[in-house]
Amino acid sequence: MARNPRYDLLFEPVKIGPVTARNRFYAVPHAAGMTNSMPHMRAAFRATKAEGGWGVVCSGYVSIDPSSDDAPLPYATLWDDDDVRAHALMTEAVHAHGALAGIELWHGGGSVMNRASRLPTLSPSGTSWMATHVNFMGNQRPRVMDLEDIRVLRDWQAQAARRARSAGFDIVYVYAGMGYLPYEFLLPEWNQRRDAYGGSVRNRVRIVRELLEVTHEAVGGQCAVALRISLEELRARPSEVAPSEAHEVVALLAELPDLWDLKLDSAPTDCPPSRFAAEGSHEPHVDFVKRLTSKPVVGVGRFTSPDTMVGQIRRGVLDLIGAARPSIADPYLPKKIDAGREQDIRECIGCNICISSWHDSVPVRCTQNPTIGEEWRRGWHPERIAPRGSAAAVLIVGAGPAGLECALSLGRRGYEVTLAEAAEDIGGRLRFETRLPGLAAWGRVLDWRRGQLEQLSNVSIYRGNFLSADDILELASTHVVIATGARWSRMLYSPLEIPAGRLEGPGVLTPDDIAAGARLSGPVIVYDFDNYYMGSVLAEHLARGGHQVSYVTPAGHASAWSIMSNEQPQVHRALAAAGVALHTLTRVTAFENGALTLAEQFTDAERSFECGTLVIVGTRFANDALHGELSARPVELERAGIRSVTRIGDALAPGAIVHAVYAGHRYARELDADPGALTCRRDQPLARLA
Repeated sequence: MARNPRYDLLFEPVKIGPVTARNRFYAVPHAAGMTNSMPHMRAAFRATKAEGGWGVVCSGYVSIDPSSDDAPLPYATLWDDDDVRAHALMTEAVHAHGALAGIELWHGGGSVMNRASRLPTLSPSGTSWMATHVNFMGNQRPRVMDLEDIRVLRDWQAQAARRARSAGFDIVYVYAGMGYLPYEFLLPEWNQRRDAYGGSVRNRVRIVRELLEVTHEAVGGQCAVALRISLEELRARPSEVAPSEAHEVVALLAELPDLWDLKLDSAPTDCPPSRFAAEGSHEPHVDFVKRLTSKPVVGVGRFTSPDTMVGQIRRGVLDLIGAARPSIADPYLPKKIDAGREQDIRECIGCNICISSWHDSVPVRCTQNPTIGEEWRRGWHPERIAPRGSAAAVLIVGAGPAGLECALSLGRRGYEVTLAEAAEDIGGRLRFETRLPGLAAWGRVLDWRRGQLEQLSNVSIYRGNFLSADDILELASTHVVIATGARWSRMLYSPLEIPAGRLEGPGVLTPDDIAAGARLSGPVIVYDFDNYYMGSVLAEHLARGGHQVSYVTPAGHASAWSIMSNEQPQVHRALAAAGVALHTLTRVTAFENGALTLAEQFTDAERSFECGTLVIVGTRFANDALHGELSARPVELERAGIRSVTRIGDALAPGAIVHAVYAGHRYARELDADPGALTCRRDQPLARLA
């Protein structure tokens, strides 16, 4: 198919200082959990984006000195020649596909703890990030930077820029955003200095100017110099000489960088989940920058629609369309637009599972794209899959996320696939969850796979077909895949912090009951120890439906795990806006005759609440009865010619949607594969030079 002419603008080259990007698609710096300890995985991961058509592909954040140590979070380093060699693997791989390579040089300042290096941290005035969540807490405060420290910081930046040039990078960053050291000079909360680097905006921006100048000098005109800067807080602050301090900062630095890369200030607003922010949510904060500089501007906004991308450029908001999450969900997004295949784009759903992988210190994951992070160690490609290894026919029971992904990937391999779904429509848990507040975008998991399956004549889908074990034996497929999902239980939560005991009786419901349309009487209490999205989103949903709702959890926050996916602040705001009362560090112990007994998690002090309906959002168990029944009939399986019966997704081990999709994809990749090819390669750092 030919490219739609209205998208031609996206494929124009853009000059960035001494280098030129082949188009306007810019894969911005983002953490991916692959550091110098995984150089081959990192190179293959970034190279896949270049292969998919991105004009610029950037690294994650890269420390310029041991005094910037983010351990145990996975950060990269550029401290010596061994690091240069490790990064060169990426630049060579990216260049092989015609893209420019960018590197985000980084010093964390008072936002890191230097746990591994044990060096005192640095900040403009001795203040640090006093986070309220344990992953980012520390016990040592920074030391105040003196003028010699500032001089040394400039030297570190210059040395790292020279190493970046040696490693083959085309674009070298100064990073003044997200609470890191140069950014700390910009905000008076961080910067309380009374010398030439504090006080007025002109003084506070001085260190950023100097870092840009030394970076230009270090790369000697061979690389472009980019400034990545957060503007949300500055935009909200008045200035005596400009509409805001953000305007003043940009005007003071307007022509110094070769590229402006625009961000917001905190992870929950810079990378907001789709539950709380629409595509293009950055625009109100950054729309002024192009009016103040002649240099190209890149920004993000979870862009997946080419029409939205073109609109950003035509309205003068951006010159280059930046992406982190959309480039993970579909590394081939640019090539698909170029080929007129917009309908084939695997759109980001904004669940932020990718971000949670960084908090977990592991290689990046994606709900939509199960191949991400597996390019090198498993040899998986987002657009290519090996042909079938036999003439086997596969029956998949259950058309939820795992079953759909399994059917699609097996179908692409060329197998004859039958997908049977007991309900009248496919989608499994997505049929209900996408109707909950803010989760409509998650429907892309279903919609994309449904559209792709419709293109495959070798996959047959049967809706409204409940299959018993006898039915499956009669169908006599070569392989049977059980993808029947999981069910929520009515288990309670013990002082040992494990599920124990059950609470049965009138008015005790689970999310499955809500999905089935159960009638509720008030007041309603949602009891959540699942700790992800379901408890809070159900509470919000029920409150919006007119119920008086309270939310109870043994954790210290609502949806406690959602700190990993940048959602926790918005979850609390959403509950407050819906009028949901919040009770943390509290567990349910009894419910009888309209009275709910709650116990304080650590003291066991009890209190009673009036309650008409208790919704327990806690433990899920696999719906694996069908698998158990089939496995108990080996003689009949053999007689029917069924070689294997396998559980995948929630039917094996309940998890998030990302786990189900990955399980379905992995089964499809590994069916009939050579066992010797199924090993997961272990990456390791490059050997040190003698």
